[in-house]
Amino acid sequence: MLIASIKENFKEIIQLLDQLSDLDFTYCHPELSNATIGEHTRHIIELYQVLIKNYSHGLVNYDKRERNLAIQTSIVEAKKAIENILSNINQPNKDLLLEQGAIQPLFTISTNYFRELLYNLEHSIHHQALIKVAILKNPKINISQDFGVAKSTIEFKTQCVQ
Repeated sequence: MLIASIKENFKEIIQLLDQLSDLDFTYCHPELSNATIGEHTRHIIELYQVLIKNYSHGLVNYDKRERNLAIQTSIVEAKKAIENILSNINQPNKDLLLEQGAIQPLFTISTNYFRELLYNLEHSIHHQALIKVAILKNPKINISQDFGVAKSTIEFKTQCVQ
């Protein structure tokens, strides 16, 4: 179920990317403190990349990510990175250590692969909500009303309607 939700989430992101030009992708949006959709997309992608890359040796540190500028400036590169994640994400759950600190470790805590996948999914939805702020002003872009909305919020709204 978790992997399926992540794949669906990336499908929504790809559907958005398919509607953008590289210029749209790299435009600095005042609503996002002059950040770009590309920067937010790269950030989503890189956290998943860190988790997958470090799965085998069991120590994850999201602060030590690559920050690959090609992913934030090229839709083609972003989509390649997403496809690579989707090809490698289906791993069994296992215990991991999560470390914080870009230069030196500030602290380390126990976690597991599925917990970190869930964190990455929620993190992705958060950044999609920010992206949505920037794209709502562009009538040519068509996204789901649930883009950037947490599953719990969708479920709550559904219950309220009934």
